[in-house]
Amino acid sequence: PASRLPTTSGSGLKVLVGLAAFVVVVAGMRAAAELIVPFLLSVFLAILSTPVLAWLRRRGVPRPLALPVVLIGLTVFALGLGALIGGTINRFVREWPTVYGPRADALADQWNQWIEVRIARHEWLSGLRVDDASALWSGWTDPDAIMERFTDTMRAVGGMLSQGLLILVTAIFLLAEASGLPQKLRLISNDADRRFADLTRIAADVNHYMAIKTWVSVITGIPIAIALWLLGIEYALLWGVLAFLLNYIPNVGSILAAIPAVLLAILQSEGRLGVPITVAGLYLVVNVVIGTLLEPRWMGRGLGMSTLVVFLSLVFWGWVLGPVGMLISVPLTMAVKIALESSDDTRWIAILMGSDTDSAARPSGSR
Repeated sequence: PASRLPTTSGSGLKVLVGLAAFVVVVAGMRAAAELIVPFLLSVFLAILSTPVLAWLRRRGVPRPLALPVVLIGLTVFALGLGALIGGTINRFVREWPTVYGPRADALADQWNQWIEVRIARHEWLSGLRVDDASALWSGWTDPDAIMERFTDTMRAVGGMLSQGLLILVTAIFLLAEASGLPQKLRLISNDADRRFADLTRIAADVNHYMAIKTWVSVITGIPIAIALWLLGIEYALLWGVLAFLLNYIPNVGSILAAIPAVLLAILQSEGRLGVPITVAGLYLVVNVVIGTLLEPRWMGRGLGMSTLVVFLSLVFWGWVLGPVGMLISVPLTMAVKIALESSDDTRWIAILMGSDTDSAARPSGSR
């Protein structure tokens, strides 16, 4: 009917304006990722520190003393992680020219010889030049190229750790300001109680998710570190820590954590496939058992998001904010979903993001 045309047109215009605003916001976040990432890490660190702060307060520790205690704990953890990664980088760089570099050269030569033999045996490969095949392989296995990629990656990690002090200090200021947030919201909004309830739900959901994910990551990293140590793989502790950290990345984190350990196993075994296959099988067994049996049972329906949304959030936040965005993709998407649920105009988007109609319809803070 003609009477419905203005309403339909208005709805379409509202959708277009919303999409345009979304594109502008995303473009701005991507351009300012270097500024946004430390702040987001500070926010999530403050959220994760809130239960510890509350526990100290319940034990009678005054708030002015509890904040420094939390700060010291976070600092010790960050320094320990940085020392482990930095020490490993320095040792690897020192040993590369004399230990790992020659092994990589030998493996590249073995592969080139294998290609030559296969080309000589099969007539259908006669049109393939050995030099072309060798060049294709050397592009991936050239020791200098591998070392350059490793160094660039470690520099990126080191750059993130160098911002640790700024992140810690910002998180402490956020914790100190949190107590006055309800009063400030009441001064600027007539709907302050509902807004503060939404913020509380976001913090509760993030803490719930991160607590379970942390325990899952711990029981993923410890068996991997012990098993790699028993297999004689060097830097076993580092690979266990890496498995612990990358397990926070949904879907692909476990695969990424296995790659460096398998590559190092190939170099240590000098081309023999027994040990690398065992290492790959170790990662597969640990992650299948934990990822398919333990984590779903512990996590339950607490996320309230479909598997597709979790994967797409990984890709989206990784593209917008880089590797850190992949680490915090699920908590960020949970916060966005709760914010969308708070408005009648956007609740339909939150329903689409839900794992099913029942979980999407109920508040995400409910268990």
